[in-house]
Amino acid sequence: MKIKPEQLSRHLQQLAPVYLVYGEEPLLVQEACDAIRTAARAQGFNERELFHGEAGFDWNQLLTEANSLSLFADKKILELRIPTGKPGDKGSKAIQEYCQNASPDNLLLVIAPKLDAATQRGKWFKALESTGVAVQTWPVPANQLPRWIGQRLQQAGIKANNQAIEILADRVEGNLLAAVQEIEKLKLLVSDAEVDATTMSTVVADSARYNVFTLVDKILLGDAQSTARTLRGLREEGSEPPVILWALSREIRILLKASDAHRNGEPLERALKNAGVWDKRQPLYKQALRRLQGPQLRAMLRLCRNTDQAIKGLGRDDPWQNLTELVLNLSGTPALTGATIKLAVTP
Repeated sequence: MKIKPEQLSRHLQQLAPVYLVYGEEPLLVQEACDAIRTAARAQGFNERELFHGEAGFDWNQLLTEANSLSLFADKKILELRIPTGKPGDKGSKAIQEYCQNASPDNLLLVIAPKLDAATQRGKWFKALESTGVAVQTWPVPANQLPRWIGQRLQQAGIKANNQAIEILADRVEGNLLAAVQEIEKLKLLVSDAEVDATTMSTVVADSARYNVFTLVDKILLGDAQSTARTLRGLREEGSEPPVILWALSREIRILLKASDAHRNGEPLERALKNAGVWDKRQPLYKQALRRLQGPQLRAMLRLCRNTDQAIKGLGRDDPWQNLTELVLNLSGTPALTGATIKLAVTP
């Protein structure tokens, strides 16, 4: 069964044995997965095992864990993340075998990025979809973002006029995670009065002096020294690495999508627009694409994956060191030299 994220809550009253959550909008994927985990815990699934279906992964681990009995006889959530969206032949067979013998004592939660039509016709996808529930998330289009923000504000108990909502939508430029963070800040700062344009402008502009939006702009401009200082400021002000990593990986994917389309003959302006870049920001991205090519951007995406694992404690890398390397490389400065390491830590 395939459903939309907004349909998920009523399907969680009676849990399915398998859930597949996929899409290119991290916030919506995260929220759907959180809802599934919460519902599962409420129904006795108190253990959680995490698997990463990447190159070199032993898919027998998934089947072995599914068949093993818990010491305390608790039900288990088996969470399988497939970062590439392609489990390969061994992974496909393992997933199909799991679905054929799904146990009521296990709940399989599979998390994947956007999956193309060919992948959705694959046997592993069909097995998950027929055994349980597939939840597909979609980015919120720019013309629907004000409405989405308005709904979120209403859910948070915040009254805001249309002009205020438009200001917030313009500020976050499609970054749903940033929009949610600003709404959480509004809950703390505003009273019961309606938020107007002046209040919204003041609150949004009153973000930390070193904020992620500033970091992204300096990266696109190629200002390596200022970029490194901004990253250091974010760290000192308590910003969380996952938020910064999300912003960086999002920009890398946008640049890569536009770069590939342009290399295949599409005019750069159209390539950027199709990649989700607003007209007024296209000059920044054009400047970045003059120094960044497809192979570099793909290498940075691999570093993003390593950084994500480091943040989760699954690797030996230092997340902040990896983030420094990412921002410097994106700014056009090779990050693995003594000079750039010094640049990254110098006030």
